[in-house]
Amino acid sequence: MRAIIIVLDGVGAGEAPDAAEYGDVGANTLANTARVVGGLHLPNMEQLGLGNMAALGGFAIDGVGPVQVPRVSYGLMQPSSPGKDTTTGHWEIAGLRLQSAFPTYPNGFPADVIARFEQAIGRQVLGNYVASGTEIIKDLGDEHVRTGRPIVYTSADSVFQIAAHERVIPLDELYTMCSVARRLLEPPHGVGRVIARPFDGTSGNYVRTAGRRDFSLEPPGDTLLDLVAGAGLDVMGCGKIDDIFANRGITRSRHVPGNDGVFDAVIEFLREGHQGLIFANLVDFDMKWGHRNDVRGFADGLEHFDARLPELLDRLEPGDMLAICADHGNDPTTPSTDHSRECVPLLVVFGGGTGSGVWLGRRSSFADLGASVADFLNIKWSLEGQSFMNTAMRG
Repeated sequence: MRAIIIVLDGVGAGEAPDAAEYGDVGANTLANTARVVGGLHLPNMEQLGLGNMAALGGFAIDGVGPVQVPRVSYGLMQPSSPGKDTTTGHWEIAGLRLQSAFPTYPNGFPADVIARFEQAIGRQVLGNYVASGTEIIKDLGDEHVRTGRPIVYTSADSVFQIAAHERVIPLDELYTMCSVARRLLEPPHGVGRVIARPFDGTSGNYVRTAGRRDFSLEPPGDTLLDLVAGAGLDVMGCGKIDDIFANRGITRSRHVPGNDGVFDAVIEFLREGHQGLIFANLVDFDMKWGHRNDVRGFADGLEHFDARLPELLDRLEPGDMLAICADHGNDPTTPSTDHSRECVPLLVVFGGGTGSGVWLGRRSSFADLGASVADFLNIKWSLEGQSFMNTAMRG
């Protein structure tokens, strides 16, 4: 038996009940993107029931309507952990609910934190403020190249980001700096992720490269990944899943960039036939289009994923379960370039054809997906969340 979780990073499906507390009233990544571009063409997800999910969730996705007989079980999941970042969302999917949000730094990191980091790496830093990654290398790139000082910045998320030109600070050295920062950033400054942000190019034409790496806190408790691996099954991470879980519970990994690269990694793991969990993050929705408010790019990315979806569906066998979801929103139509506090879509496909046309409801936690995957794999569940497998299998 195999379970596959595909996380469409940042593809939210309507404001969460507490969206006002996060300044995200009105956010709906799917619906707003579709409205702004004049409709989305997602025939495969439409047949799976994406439009039905939207209708029962109280909104519409232009171009994607309900179908009479959806092919899969479908629903919405509300976040239950505080925060709206990637780590929080993925950990909750895997059954680990946070009690308090990761710390954020709207005014930059405290002087003592920066001083300890500078002492540890033997260099002074530039920046230390909230910024867009593309803008800060435009603003500070020349000074960085001239001085060799790495650029430190943060965002509305709980991140400590280090940008460096690959020909000034090579990737290995940048990753070492990130590892140093990860060791230093402990509670109360336990940020969710330290992120390596390498770039290349010349003055006025700096571009970020594919060498990004995330250095996450280690999960403070067991997750679905630990339970699956502990049962003797494989846990196969695709994309940045290994980083998000600090390599905990991962038995095989393909750390590849880009949506297509991650999609190909999932297909390859399916071809190889390992039993267990395939967990994939399609980062481009968030990184390339959501944070840059690129509505057209976001729409094109959704349509491209939809066009490739049959490649995955055709490879499902009777003992397979596929879940398509998200970890938070990143509505590219709003003035903000940050994540949005949203519910996320849930589409659940069984290779044997069961579970078609079943409304799974509005789940109270992302952790219900983790509980359901464990249930499907016959693994005893002791974490957050309630399985929906009995409902899903009725179809």
